[in-house]
Amino acid sequence: MEYDQRPSLSRKPGLWLTRAGLRPTRQRTALATLLVEGGDRHLTAEALFAEALEAGADVSLATVYNTLNAFTNAGLLREVNIEAGRVYYDTRVDDHSHFYFEDDCTITDAPGGSVRIAELPDVPEGYDIASVDVVVRLRRR
Repeated sequence: MEYDQRPSLSRKPGLWLTRAGLRPTRQRTALATLLVEGGDRHLTAEALFAEALEAGADVSLATVYNTLNAFTNAGLLREVNIEAGRVYYDTRVDDHSHFYFEDDCTITDAPGGSVRIAELPDVPEGYDIASVDVVVRLRRR
């Protein structure tokens, strides 16, 4: 299920949360406000925590992690796993690929339609493919 995150909801983070079936607690609303007003972007829990502190939100890093997990489980965010210990949260939840820049540890969306997968493997009986994640790692010459 996808949730509209466009500017019409940017002034209503509580609506963004309730549409996803989440209770709009003070901490969730504070973090949701930062996320929906930031537009399409990729950020780590630590980066969101720093933004929250700068905005004067009273949240702990553990609360940020728990909230990001709740938002991801509710379909509001998409988790992009780069490697063990490096997870980015994507505010754009549709299927799309990413570029990861190793030099500065940043991530951006790859141009739409730029990745074509000709064939996927057969999956074991009783399973369906939930998603296919493509991260193209880039390194400066």
